[in-house]
Amino acid sequence: MLLRMSLLFTPLTIPSPRGGLTLPNRIVIAPMCQYQAIDGEATDWHLMHWGNLLNSGAGLFTIEATGVLPEGRITPACLGLWDDRTEAALADKLHRARKLAPAIPVCIQLAHAGRKASSNLPWQGGQLLRAVDGGWETFGPSALPQLPAEPPPSELDFAGMDRIKHAFVDAAKRADRLGMEAIEIHSAHGYLLHEFLSPIANQRQDAYGGNFENRIRFPLEVFAAVRAVFNGVLGLRISASDWVDGAWDVNQSAEFAKRLKALGCDFIHVSSGGVSPQQKIALGPNYQVGFAQQIRKTSGLLTIAVGLITDPHQAEAILQNVEADLVGLARAFLYQPRWGWQAAAALGGEVQANPVYWRSLPREAHSVFGKVAVGTR
Repeated sequence: MLLRMSLLFTPLTIPSPRGGLTLPNRIVIAPMCQYQAIDGEATDWHLMHWGNLLNSGAGLFTIEATGVLPEGRITPACLGLWDDRTEAALADKLHRARKLAPAIPVCIQLAHAGRKASSNLPWQGGQLLRAVDGGWETFGPSALPQLPAEPPPSELDFAGMDRIKHAFVDAAKRADRLGMEAIEIHSAHGYLLHEFLSPIANQRQDAYGGNFENRIRFPLEVFAAVRAVFNGVLGLRISASDWVDGAWDVNQSAEFAKRLKALGCDFIHVSSGGVSPQQKIALGPNYQVGFAQQIRKTSGLLTIAVGLITDPHQAEAILQNVEADLVGLARAFLYQPRWGWQAAAALGGEVQANPVYWRSLPREAHSVFGKVAVGTR
């Protein structure tokens, strides 16, 4: 009987203008909002959280949605990277976390929440905040609210769009100074760039609304502007479907991905939903993997699949079936921060880990750890 080598634990090189980035395995920690920042600044929570996940065995760690402007945060407690103060706080916590972990590449997700900004914390209801409760003015492609009972956002004019584009560029330059190996532009989950893509949120009558070409125009402009200043690995997260009939769908997503590739996109991270309360999502294991597979096949872009992937054999099958190039997990790592170790034990792989942990594995999994030293950065 022939045993197949685990693809999940096969290195992968992502080409980029900088010369490429080699990941030790195909496990990606997807961005997860922590809602623990103070005025956009990273805190000790982030130091603990990042240090923990950098020791997880994953091949790439992605920092949560990070606002490029104060008004672009989802909540008042969201992380930011819009000035020297927020850059210094992020630099301090990330540098300290990386010193205590193997040399795992780090990606940061840059974001603007659009009409879903100025929201309360999820465990406090998640509703839009009034000004008296610490809320602020929100912006979108059109003056259409996320929920019927909510106040509508202010429709962005060209000057506002230009300001946001330059904010993405400025944040990318800051991320580059911080030593980020990769950047992911957030264009999913009903936030600003997804709002431009979707006819549900974008009903503009100018060159940025209406038909497909117009709706993809601003997201492509933002991507191209960031690509011009960042020569590391650069990708984009997309909601492949609004899960609403007649709205944004996987066919449009695949065509959008082809345009991104032509602009120098290195990967696409495929999620779905978030722009409409009318969405009807068929939840289940691998429920978004088919989207990743179609986008990969149509565009040729390196693709990350994500969504209710929890088991190592499930992740391995996605790669063996050529449905995606990388597998992303988020909540699974919150529940089990050493998921990468468990996957290595199950699939015969090897991960990097701080030698302090080497004696922790059961005897039957003794070959899981690679030989790496503490304080590699």
